[in-house]
Amino acid sequence: MSYLVLARKSRPQTFDQVVGQRPVVKTLQNSLTRNRVAHAILFSGVRGVGKTTLARIMAKAINCQSEDRANRPCDQCSSCKEIAKGAALDLYEIDGASNRGIQEIRELKEKIRYLPTTAKYKIIIIDEVHMLTTEAFNALLKTLEEPPDHVHFMFATTEIHKIPITILSRCQQYELKRIAAEELYEHFLGLTKAEGFEIEPGALSLIVREAGGSVRDGL
Repeated sequence: MSYLVLARKSRPQTFDQVVGQRPVVKTLQNSLTRNRVAHAILFSGVRGVGKTTLARIMAKAINCQSEDRANRPCDQCSSCKEIAKGAALDLYEIDGASNRGIQEIRELKEKIRYLPTTAKYKIIIIDEVHMLTTEAFNALLKTLEEPPDHVHFMFATTEIHKIPITILSRCQQYELKRIAAEELYEHFLGLTKAEGFEIEPGALSLIVREAGGSVRDGL
């Protein structure tokens, strides 16, 4: 088995596993329980605080087959497992930095015209969405103005000020904060124990301080 870096190995798969961000997590869970999930959600914040992780968990939760809405994502049904394995046909994850042109957005719009293959909804995740060109944003805007009923968009950005106000106004926005030092310390301590290592408290405190509120930087 190939080596998997800790940041990927320990990536949260359910809301309960998310480090910090409790107000955002609670609001997302409430929207799922009440079946009032916005068609476009934007997560913003510095690197390593959970933007893409929450987008993926929401993708799971929206298509989760569990009867108990409060328990979504269950991480046990076939839909959750397909997303966890990266094998979900109806989940499209795009890097805005390398797919930033109007042609890529046009191709995406063509894909979402059709109904989902196996899931209830098609989910589009665009990471670093602020990197899209002006033309690409304009093409995306038309879809956000009249979104198909079978599609949900999840956007993540570290530079929300670069996103056009026309796009922002059509998204439900969540600003993710830097993780508190105490939460980072407990999280890292738990991971070291799970990995079978011991670490001196002073060393762990130094790592937490240098991480600057970012889980990924600390890991």
